[in-house]
Amino acid sequence: MLKAVTPTLLIVDDEKSTRDGLRTALEEKFDVYAAPDAAGAWQLLEKEPVDVLLTDLRMAGEDGMALIRKAKALPKPPVCILMTAYGSEDLAVEAMKQGADDYISKGRLQIDELELRIQRALRRTRLETENEQLHQRLDQRFGIENFIGETPSIREVFEQIQQIGPSTATVLITGESGTGKELVAKAIHQLSRRSRGPLVTVNCAALPATLLEAELFGHEKGAFTGANERRIGRVEQAQGGTLFLDEIGEIDATTQVKLLRLIGERTYERLGSGRTQNADVRFLSATNKDLRTLVRAGTFREDLYFRIAVVPIHLPPLRERVADIPLLSNAFLKEFARENGKAVGAFATEAMELMLRYRWPGNVRELRASIEHAVVLCRGDQVQARDLPASVRTPLLDGSPVAAIPSPVLGPGKLSLREAEKQLIIHALQECGGNRTEAAKKLGVSRRTLHRKLHEFELHDL
Repeated sequence: MLKAVTPTLLIVDDEKSTRDGLRTALEEKFDVYAAPDAAGAWQLLEKEPVDVLLTDLRMAGEDGMALIRKAKALPKPPVCILMTAYGSEDLAVEAMKQGADDYISKGRLQIDELELRIQRALRRTRLETENEQLHQRLDQRFGIENFIGETPSIREVFEQIQQIGPSTATVLITGESGTGKELVAKAIHQLSRRSRGPLVTVNCAALPATLLEAELFGHEKGAFTGANERRIGRVEQAQGGTLFLDEIGEIDATTQVKLLRLIGERTYERLGSGRTQNADVRFLSATNKDLRTLVRAGTFREDLYFRIAVVPIHLPPLRERVADIPLLSNAFLKEFARENGKAVGAFATEAMELMLRYRWPGNVRELRASIEHAVVLCRGDQVQARDLPASVRTPLLDGSPVAAIPSPVLGPGKLSLREAEKQLIIHALQECGGNRTEAAKKLGVSRRTLHRKLHEFELHDL
């Protein structure tokens, strides 16, 4: 078991008796340093960080307020507590404005209370730091900058996310399985004003109708057979944040009625309770079905559809953004090579050509899984065709067409991302007889992007 690290405490007071008394009282719980004035304290703070700064207000030279302001500007600022014999409410407010975490009057100073307030301030700071680190990790994982793609269809999605995220709008995300609907929901949440609140996901397809309602709204003890205790639902768990209803096209007619009220009125009741509760949540939904077709068929309520589809976002399938496959593949290659400790840095020509020709019925999710599979099986520094899953190597086995990019498009040797792009452009222009507008359409990029790439690769003569 790791030994707990003892917090460091710096006491700053121009009265030696006060410094010595506090040191004696607190040294069992802290590694204690002491300084007679702000100058001496600052010399120590510049050398090494401390966890807690406990400083008197009035001292010769710089006062405690000024010391706290400087300490809070450090790369790793300490918890700052101001002590003074001249206590007043105005002074306490001013201390907090200057960055103090707490304020203590010397006249009422009790060591037990001081220890408690120091520990409380340390705990609060630690939780704030952990929370910020968590948000940074989430931003890194789900931030909009991590979406990969240059084709017009996916760039439009990125722009929509950036516009929609900060709003309060109810959003419906559509697209085939594996296109990244949940990732879009997470990005919208991270960009919203509710990002500090929870993002609660409900997979509507994974729960039978008899359980979905209880899962959403919660239930009281005895509400139904097996309800042995009170349980809060996902709506309540999402208070102050976002509720993401994945595969919303699967919900039954009864739950649709209750969901309509929830989204429209922002109210609900737990099963077995007559008490109405308010839902302070933002609603995001996703489906791989055509809800308008379900509305016409009478299996999905039209009024609910209009409630959830205030702002729709459609994710294109991977087969419609073939030019993004090299970008995505190389990103996944780096990720899994790092995770598996392998020096795999490129794709062999044949391997990339197979991936470009494959239809990817499982979309980006399938591509990602295929790259992980390839990296695990790879025996050299580049992914070979043999390393890819059998479904990618022999795409006709499932009866699907192979024609994304006709063969062969790439030259021999290792395939870098840059070379893949260049060869794709050359092939498209050759296929289109040099017509740049048609070549851009074939590649799934704008004419402007194609011109930029031609300049980048010095292909002006094509």
